[in-house]
Amino acid sequence: MFLTEKRFAFFVSISNRVIDDEWEYAVAQKVQVLLVDDLEGGEADETVTFALDGKSYEIDLSTSNADKLRTVLEPYVKGGRRTGGRSARGKGRASGGGSSQDTAKIRAWAKDQGYEVNDRGRVPANIREAYEKANG
Repeated sequence: MFLTEKRFAFFVSISNRVIDDEWEYAVAQKVQVLLVDDLEGGEADETVTFALDGKSYEIDLSTSNADKLRTVLEPYVKGGRRTGGRSARGKGRASGGGSSQDTAKIRAWAKDQGYEVNDRGRVPANIREAYEKANG
């Protein structure tokens, strides 16, 4: 509500500041996010990310349910192979994938081989793997 007469408008909120008759000061907010276990509805301890059939999923789980999911998936993970993405649990940062000279060579090779590759940005993993396979 906006009042036109100043004597009746003791506090007016504008953006993230509160102004009264004499002082202007910032207003602090604290936002707390509570994760809810997507299976059981209780409090979740973590968000687990996984992919299946080319689609990525996230699910908020308690420690117990996250452990159960990892146990069920363990034989499939051990039998499978990684296809990229971030390292487990976000430890560290992925490398840039090579120097700009290497990337330029890979792009030129890929175009000669008939691959569609952008002139800028990351070289797709399948093209990089094909280059490495062909060039040792």
